[in-house]
Amino acid sequence: MFTRARVVLILLTLSLLSALITGRDIFFNLTYMWGGLIIISFFWSRMALRGVEIERIPGTNRAQVGQYFIERFRLANRSRLPKLWIETRDLSDLLGYRVTTISVWLGFRGSTEVGAHRAVTVTTGLSAHRVREWTIRTLCTQRGRFQLGPMTMSSSDPFGLFPAQQAIPSQQHIIVLPFIVPIREFPLPSGRLPGGEALRQRTHQITPNASTVRDYVPGDSLNRIHWKSTARRSRLMVKEFELDPLAEIWIILDAVRGDGYQRSPEKEEQVVELGKPFKLPPSTFEYAVATAASLSMHFLERNRSTGLVSYGRTRHVSQPETGNAQQFRMLESLAVVEAEGEYSLQDVLKIEGPRIPQGSTVILITSSGDEKMVSSVRQLMHAGRQPILVMIDPSSFGASRTISVVAGSARKMGIPVREIHYGDSLSDALSDPLRPGRKFRAA
Repeated sequence: MFTRARVVLILLTLSLLSALITGRDIFFNLTYMWGGLIIISFFWSRMALRGVEIERIPGTNRAQVGQYFIERFRLANRSRLPKLWIETRDLSDLLGYRVTTISVWLGFRGSTEVGAHRAVTVTTGLSAHRVREWTIRTLCTQRGRFQLGPMTMSSSDPFGLFPAQQAIPSQQHIIVLPFIVPIREFPLPSGRLPGGEALRQRTHQITPNASTVRDYVPGDSLNRIHWKSTARRSRLMVKEFELDPLAEIWIILDAVRGDGYQRSPEKEEQVVELGKPFKLPPSTFEYAVATAASLSMHFLERNRSTGLVSYGRTRHVSQPETGNAQQFRMLESLAVVEAEGEYSLQDVLKIEGPRIPQGSTVILITSSGDEKMVSSVRQLMHAGRQPILVMIDPSSFGASRTISVVAGSARKMGIPVREIHYGDSLSDALSDPLRPGRKFRAA
C-alpha cells in the first residue's frame, strides 16, 4: 500500500480504537471521516483513467540527424466524468533534444525545452468528451533505429492515496538517417577505358536505358513488350535494357571493430543550441558515416549509379543503382551500421574487389593507419578500378595514432587522398580540390 494511504489507514485505526475505548463522539466522527476518505479516494482512483485514450501521430517514419522529428499527441476523455489531472510519460529510446509546444486547445500557447526525448506532460482539468493535443519536436542527435514508446498514463484521486497507472505498448519505430552535408563538387579520377568508352552491360532489370528489341520468348514480362515494333513486324517484340553506361561508383565504409576512436565530449560540446548548426560528435566513425551518406546523396542526385559496401556486425552490399529508392536503401543501411566488424578494410577489398567491374570508381572511407591497406588499394588500382581514399584523422580526435604515413604513401602511388580532421566542415572538406596525387578530371 502507498505511503499516504498507509498513513490514513493508521489514523483510521487509531480513531476507531479511541472511539471504542473512550466512547467520545469526536473519535467516531474522525473514524467516519477517514473511512469515507479511503472509500471515495479508492473509487475515484478506479475511475481516473477510465475512458481516457491517447493517440500518437508521428509526422513521418524517417528523420535525420540535425533535423527535427515532429509528432502530435492527442489525449481524449471519452467518459462522462471530468478528469482532474493526467500525466503522460513517454519512454521512447529516441535520443535528442526535445521542445514541447502546447496546443492552443489547452487554452494557452507556450514551449518547454527538455533534454533528451523522454518527457512528461501533465494535463489538468480535462472535461468530459473533450480532446487536447500537443506537439513534440525532437532535434535528432544520433542516427539509428528507435522505438516510439511505450508510454504510461498516470492519475490519482485528489489526495494522492491510490495512484492509478496505465501502460500503452509501443507499436511504432522511427529510423534516424545519418547527418548529410551538401557537396559542391567531388572530382573523380578519369577512367582507363580506351578512348573514354562507356561501360555497357545487359541486364534483366528494367532500367531507363533501353538499347534494342528482340523476339518475345516465353517467360518475358508483358511490360517489356514494345508495341510499335510488335505492330510493325506482326510478332511480339520485347525491349532489351542496359545498365547505366557511366562507370559505377562504389562507396566502401571501413567498419572494423577497434579502428575508430571516440573521445568524451567536453561540456561545451554537450550543449545543444537550438537554431545553431548541428555538430557531429567527436567520433571518427560518425564522421565516416556522415561522409559516406553525403557522398552517396551527392552522386545519386546527379543520377550516377552508386553502391555501398560495409562489413559491420553483418555484411551489407547495395549494388549500384540510381533513383530515390536507392537513396533510402543506402541511407537506412548507414543509419544502423556500427563499427563492430571483424574484417579490416584490406580483407574487405580482397573479398569484394574482384566483384567490382573494371573502370569503376571506388571511394574508401577509413580512419585506419595500417600501412598494409595501401598495398591492397594499389592492387585494386592495378586491377582497373579507380580508388579514392577519404581518411578521417584520429589524431585530431585525441588518439595517439595518425594517418599521415598511410596518406603520404598513397599519394606517392598516385592515389587521390582527402583528409578530414575533427571540427572540419564536411561540406568544405569534401568539396575542396583533391590533394596532390594522380592527375584527375571531373568524370
